[in-house]
Amino acid sequence: MKSLPTLMALLLSSFVQAAGQTAYSDYFEVLPLFWQQVYAEGGETLYCGQAFGRSADRSINIEHVYPMSWVMRAEGCRSREECRRKSRRFNQIESDMHNFYPSLREINKIRGSSPFGVVKGEVRRFGRCDFEYDSKQRVVEPAPVSRGNIARAMFHMQESYGLKIFARQGEMLQRWHKEDPPDTEELRRNDIIEKLQGTRNRFIDDPTAAEKLRF
Repeated sequence: MKSLPTLMALLLSSFVQAAGQTAYSDYFEVLPLFWQQVYAEGGETLYCGQAFGRSADRSINIEHVYPMSWVMRAEGCRSREECRRKSRRFNQIESDMHNFYPSLREINKIRGSSPFGVVKGEVRRFGRCDFEYDSKQRVVEPAPVSRGNIARAMFHMQESYGLKIFARQGEMLQRWHKEDPPDTEELRRNDIIEKLQGTRNRFIDDPTAAEKLRF
């Protein structure tokens, strides 16, 4: 049986996690930290697995996996700039590094705020990059190797900030999470981001937690 101090610590940790990160409220302050600390040695882009070195060039930028336009609408803002001026909560959400992934700028632009899904036909429009886009349905299908990362980022944003994931998408993300479990790279990111902003993505630490989610 856990001691009272241990139980209190667990409760406090749950409260902090549910409240989201409070270390940063300026996205442009966080950006250089993200590159310099989380990807100090370089890495790979989320959707295409494109390798980059310590200094990513302009072809690579930051993708918010949970789209900020969805958050903007939830906050009742007419524009991202209005949300930045008026909503501290928006600024904290926009600055949460668990929702950041490097992405090829071209692919990031194509994804936009489209939801994730399965695109029939598997037509390759982006060379070796296994990324599909259905312009009629406005749905994007990422490669299997990145699907678990995407699911866990989405789950973190839902749980930490009460952001909406619709049932059909949530159930698909739960499948993706099981099919592509956390790897050592996600654990590395989780550790560094915790040091920077004080919160962890608990779905990386405890994959079974995703089973309890309801959408």
